[in-house]
Amino acid sequence: MQEHESHAISRRAAVTGLVAGALVVGLDPVTRTWATAAHAAGPLDAVPSLDGTLRTDAASLAAAADDFGHIVSRTPLAVLEPGSVSDIAKMVKFCRPRGIKVAGRGQGHTTQGQAQVSGGLVIETGPLNSIQILSDRAVVGGGTTWSALLQASLAQGLTPPTLTDYLGLSVGGTLSNGGLGGQIIHHGAQVDNVLELEVVTGKGDVLRCSPTLRKDLFDAARSGLGQVGIITEAVVKLVPAPATVRRYNLFYPSVAALTAAQRAMCEDGRFDYLEGQIGLAEGGHTFLMEAVKYNATPADDAALIGDLTHTSVTIDDLTYWDFADRIGPIVDILKAIGEWQRPHPWLDSVVAGSAVNSLVTGALPDLTPEKIGLSGVILLYAIPTKKVKAPLLRLGSTRELNEKYAFLFSLLRTSSPGSLDPAAMIALNKAFYKKNRLRGGGWYPVGSNPLSKAEWVVHFGTAYPAFLLAKAKYDPSRILAPGQGIF
Repeated sequence: MQEHESHAISRRAAVTGLVAGALVVGLDPVTRTWATAAHAAGPLDAVPSLDGTLRTDAASLAAAADDFGHIVSRTPLAVLEPGSVSDIAKMVKFCRPRGIKVAGRGQGHTTQGQAQVSGGLVIETGPLNSIQILSDRAVVGGGTTWSALLQASLAQGLTPPTLTDYLGLSVGGTLSNGGLGGQIIHHGAQVDNVLELEVVTGKGDVLRCSPTLRKDLFDAARSGLGQVGIITEAVVKLVPAPATVRRYNLFYPSVAALTAAQRAMCEDGRFDYLEGQIGLAEGGHTFLMEAVKYNATPADDAALIGDLTHTSVTIDDLTYWDFADRIGPIVDILKAIGEWQRPHPWLDSVVAGSAVNSLVTGALPDLTPEKIGLSGVILLYAIPTKKVKAPLLRLGSTRELNEKYAFLFSLLRTSSPGSLDPAAMIALNKAFYKKNRLRGGGWYPVGSNPLSKAEWVVHFGTAYPAFLLAKAKYDPSRILAPGQGIF
């Protein structure tokens, strides 16, 4: 027998699986361990027959106990590689009466154990990777990566309206969080461009939802951090794709100049994509605006940037794919030099437009190689608050305060040699979060900023009561996504 099959539990094993070469017949309800008929100490809870594979080997458990952050480690009881959506429903129904917690996991790109579960079941959604491209939408499995979806849609001249910077993330994963990108200025977040979802709830029910069907579930699943269901399929909006992009890297002298330029560019809508970045420079920082116009040529330069007040500019032309996937080659380099494998105590803050200049300028002394890391990145870009519709994608108090803009301020820290350790970086994250919260801001919850249950209530604000009702309705036993620490 091959090594990779020796600890699998699947239909291929005739009953439910194999552990160390013996047939598994169920879960021992007392010891919470998988048991064989020969070694069962008493009555067993029979595991349902599956189309896919339930893994209990050490390598699979260790992989599911880790994430991109490499900071938190929680070892599950088992890992499900589903062969169908039915497998997910069956295992959720198996886990619920036994009090076994369940976490859906896409690409594991969170940084603080959000998709982990100690002594529970991790469900890998990667096998759910089907793609069907229609005239104005795509029907995709929750485990599909945005890279795969974009490649398929571009073959028909189409693209999702908003893309995250890194395309190696799963559709279900980003829709569970929000999905932010530079096209948000026109199209909103990725959760604002999903038309319908299929989810497996905490009851094990497979339900479809949309703005007109089970709207409460639709609103709680989008940016709901996996609390009401595991997204197994999404219907995503598509729009005509450009052939090329012309990118203007515009430099500014200060935070205030950068944010003023972003506001002005958002107001007139001349660019299709806007994203600001703060760079580390000898003795200080640089302030860059990456502004993109689709299908532009040099003849358009005067109209696009002739009246702007930048201090310098570089211009380049790329295919749309090369622009959309520009982070992919960088990730390959980071993996090759070992930086991708280091701890990543990220913090994605959402800062109120009225406070952005003072808060970010005040944070500059802390934005050093020691506190950000060798491969750390600092993003700062505008979010028109009215473009974000999903109720659980929180922008701090900005919408309640009728602020026109919020700003994503991302500190993508890497704990590199010579930099602070992860705990110290997380402490810096928490300090900024508290300061930002006092000024009406919030955060985008994929990073390393553990919140108490009371802080989660503040985070969701006016959307919390409806979220709590949806949790009680669709996951009454509260078995889903315990790593978030919300309920």
